[in-house]
Amino acid sequence: MGAGDRFGLRARRLRAVARKVFGWRELRPGQLDAMRHLMTGGDALVVMPTGGGKSAVYQVPALLLDGPTVVISPLIALQRDQVAGLMKADAGGAVAVNSAQSGGEASLEAVRAGRTEFVFLSPEQLAKPETVEHLRAARPSLIVVDEAHCVSAWGHDFRPDYLRLGQVIERLGHPPVVALTATATPSVREEIVRSLGLSNVRQIVRGFDRPNLDLEVRRFVTQDDLRRALVEDAGSRTGLGLIYVATRRATEEYAAELREAGRRAEPYHAGMKAADRHRVHEMFRDDELDVVVATSAFGMGIDKPNVRFVLHASPPESPDSYYQEIGRAGRDGSPASAVLFYRQEDLGLRRFFAGGRADEELLLRGATLIHEHGGTVAADELRAVLDIGSTRLTRLVNLLERTGAVEVTARGDLRHVAGGPTPEEATERAVELDDTRRRIDDSRIDMMRGYAETTGCRRRFLLEYFGEPHERACGACDTCRAGVPMPDEEVEGPFAMHAKVRHEAWGRGMVMSRESDRITVLFDEVGYKTLSLEAVEREDLLGAG
Repeated sequence: MGAGDRFGLRARRLRAVARKVFGWRELRPGQLDAMRHLMTGGDALVVMPTGGGKSAVYQVPALLLDGPTVVISPLIALQRDQVAGLMKADAGGAVAVNSAQSGGEASLEAVRAGRTEFVFLSPEQLAKPETVEHLRAARPSLIVVDEAHCVSAWGHDFRPDYLRLGQVIERLGHPPVVALTATATPSVREEIVRSLGLSNVRQIVRGFDRPNLDLEVRRFVTQDDLRRALVEDAGSRTGLGLIYVATRRATEEYAAELREAGRRAEPYHAGMKAADRHRVHEMFRDDELDVVVATSAFGMGIDKPNVRFVLHASPPESPDSYYQEIGRAGRDGSPASAVLFYRQEDLGLRRFFAGGRADEELLLRGATLIHEHGGTVAADELRAVLDIGSTRLTRLVNLLERTGAVEVTARGDLRHVAGGPTPEEATERAVELDDTRRRIDDSRIDMMRGYAETTGCRRRFLLEYFGEPHERACGACDTCRAGVPMPDEEVEGPFAMHAKVRHEAWGRGMVMSRESDRITVLFDEVGYKTLSLEAVEREDLLGAG
C-alpha cells in the first residue's frame, strides 16, 4: 500500500470513529491534520481558540492506538467534566486520579489491566514516582498535555509542576505526545516544544479570531462610577454572563448587588469551600444562573456554548489572560459581548499581584544544602530544613535547576550537578532569571494598558499580540464603530511580522505587530516593547536576529 493510500485510509478510520463514537459528522480544520500526525507516531502542538475542538484531537486517535491515553490536566473540575463526557460517549472508559478522588490505586490498576482507555492526572500527581511507574507498566500509546502554555516560564499562567513533564514523558517511553492550548505566542510555543522534548513535531495553529465577539472598553475615573455602570450593564443584559473581578471580596460584593437588582448571581473564587465551588459550577452548567462573578479561578476548561457576555471590572495581568477569559463567550458562534470596564489605576493592583522577587537568602541556603550533602536529598527533607511550603520549594528548585546547579532524579529527589555552578553562582543566576520573569510580567501589564487605551482596532491589537496578522478594520469593536481610520492594505517595509531581531541592550526578539509608524517586539529578556519606526531606522536600533 502506497503512502497516499495509507494516508487516505487513516483519514477514513479517524472520521468513522469521530462519527460513530462521538457523533461528530465533520472534523474541523486542523483536527484531522493533527490526528493523522499522531497516528504516524509524531508529536503535535495544537493551538486552537477556546471552544475550537482541541479535545477531539486526542479523543479520536486514542481509540485507534493500542494502549491507554494519559491526559495531564491542571484542574480537577476540568478532569471531572472530561471523564463524564467520555463515559457518556462510551469511549472505552475514563478515570481521574487526583487529590479529590478516592481509589487512585484501583484506577491506575484498571488502566494497567487495560480496562479503561483514558486516565486524567494533574502534573502534581505525576511528581509521585509510584504513579509514574504504574503508568509506565501500562505502556501508554498517547500522552496529552492540556493547557500546555503552563509549561512556559514566560507564559501568563506558568505552573512549576509542568516543568517536570518532559522527564515524565521520557519515563513513559515517549509515545506520541499532543500539547494543547488556546493561547500561546510564538515564543511560548517554542518553549513548549523545548521543555516537553517534543520530536518530529507538527505545530498546528488555527485562527485566534472570534468575529462573533464584540469588543469594547469603557473608561472611568472613579471606582464608584465604574461599579455602578457595570452593575447596571450586567443587570440589563439578557442571557448568561460572566463578570471577572480582581479580588475575592469583589466577587461577593458584585454578586450581592446583582441579586438586589433581580439577577440570579453567585460569586466564585479559590477561597470558597470545594462543595460551594462545585455547586456554582453545576448551577452555571444547568442554566440556573444569570451571572457568575468570579476571579480568574473560574473558567479554565469550562465549555459552555451559550455565554452571551463577559465583563471585566478591572484589567487582567495580560492580553493572554484577557483573551482566554473573553473566549468563554459566544462559543456557539452567535453574537456575544466582551466589555472591559477600565481605570488606569487598576493596573497598579495587577503589578502588586504579580508577586515579589525570589528570596536570595533562601536560594543560597537551598543550593548550599544540596551541594554539601554529596548525594541525593529528598525534597520533603529539604522543605523541612528550610521550613517552607511545597509551592515555595518547587519554585526554588525550578530556578536552581534552570541554572544547571541542581537536577531532579526520576524519583523526585534532588542532587548537585557535578561540575555545575557553585551555590553562590547558582543563586546569582537564579535571581537574574527571576528578574527576567518579572520584567516580562510587567511588559504584559503594559500591553494590557495598550489594549485598553488604543485608538486603533481592538481586534487587530489582540490578534497581532499573538502573532496573527490582521490588516483590516474588524467593524465589531468600539473604536471601529467610532470610525477610526485603518489601512486595508498590508503595511510594507522592513521588520515584517515574526522577523527575528536583536537590540543592543535588550537582546534577541521577535516582531509581533507592525503599523505604519511603530512596531511591537517581544524580547526574550525584557518582554514586550513598542518602538517608533522612525527612531528605530534613524538610530539603527534593531539588527537581524
